[in-house]
Amino acid sequence: MKKLTYIDLFSGCGGLALGLHNAGWKGLFAVEKSADAFETLKYNQIDKNQNFEWPNWLEKKNHDINEVIKNHEENLIALRGKIKLIAGGPPCQGFSMAGRRKEKDDRNKLIDSYIKFVELVQPEILFFENVKGFTIGFKKGNKRGEAYSTYVVNKLESLGYNVSGTIVDFSEYGVPQKRQRFILVGTRKGKARDFFESIKNNRANFFKEKKLTKDKTSLSEAISDLLQSNGEVESPDTKRFNAGLYSKSKSSYQKLMRSGKPLTKKVADSHRFAKHRKETVEKFQYILNNAQPNKSINDELRKKYNLKKHTVVPLCKDSCTPTLTTLPDDYIHYCEPRILTVREYARVQSFPDNYEFKGKYTTGGERRKVDVPRYTQIGNAIPPLFAEQAGIILKEIL
Repeated sequence: MKKLTYIDLFSGCGGLALGLHNAGWKGLFAVEKSADAFETLKYNQIDKNQNFEWPNWLEKKNHDINEVIKNHEENLIALRGKIKLIAGGPPCQGFSMAGRRKEKDDRNKLIDSYIKFVELVQPEILFFENVKGFTIGFKKGNKRGEAYSTYVVNKLESLGYNVSGTIVDFSEYGVPQKRQRFILVGTRKGKARDFFESIKNNRANFFKEKKLTKDKTSLSEAISDLLQSNGEVESPDTKRFNAGLYSKSKSSYQKLMRSGKPLTKKVADSHRFAKHRKETVEKFQYILNNAQPNKSINDELRKKYNLKKHTVVPLCKDSCTPTLTTLPDDYIHYCEPRILTVREYARVQSFPDNYEFKGKYTTGGERRKVDVPRYTQIGNAIPPLFAEQAGIILKEIL
């Protein structure tokens, strides 16, 4: 088989790239605007591992896609016939039903940047991911306008691609999170629709190969070896904070996530506990005892604690989590009165424990417009476990 070379657009911290690498693909380069997210990708997939070849005409740093198009158009055109796949989808915040959902959000214009990039490079296959809201048109008075998904399909078909897209629930692919996303596949050879049937049919073989004993992974099966009650030590990367210790693996999923971890390491990367005030701990414990798991708290509890926050969800140990947002204080751990750690977030998104996150843990205020801290990097990522399965089927389509 010819070399399986791809370009990762809007790569974030590298969840899609990691999955594609594990499926046998080789990255040429990744385009990511955030310096924080790119630092995580660079550390894990360029510095620590050579998952990307990287051309000498592009600096190994964070880039805005429009600057790459503007400054390197000739280089991109020269890649025609050499790139099998362009993967990745533009930022989703403007389309998300969980957010403010603004049609005039500047990030929505990145759809056209994506299409322009595809037009220049002309890969054989496209793999595109976005939120469910991408398939729903924005309201215009009493009606809805055309969905952006329809716009993208029409544009890509005009470029000669056979295109198929649907909503996929990642919890059906071993990810311990009910995360529904719009997945679009485009091919030059008329097989786009085959992708979705094939990836479903491949699940049993994939789970068997990974020694995953269940089709669906619950939250406790994902993170019960990371409890605060296991013990604490000083956080390796943050003074005046404590981090947690591992206990023995308690599920096949935990064994898979820890399979690449050095045996001598007792503390998981980014497993730093939040420093909750006493009254916060008491509030969280009361909510755990009195609220319905995996549902945002009711008005009675909001009134009791004078909570204005839109989402406060005590998590359920025996099922997948709801879709993780980029705000860790939206969720309460299923059996400990605290928010999830970054490492627990990463487990729910199926990042292995040897994948290390860089940058700040959290941010606030005006810095939220600039910083992309660790929780946000993970909350925005494509789960590597699903990305690997997608990569396997994309190879078959070729």
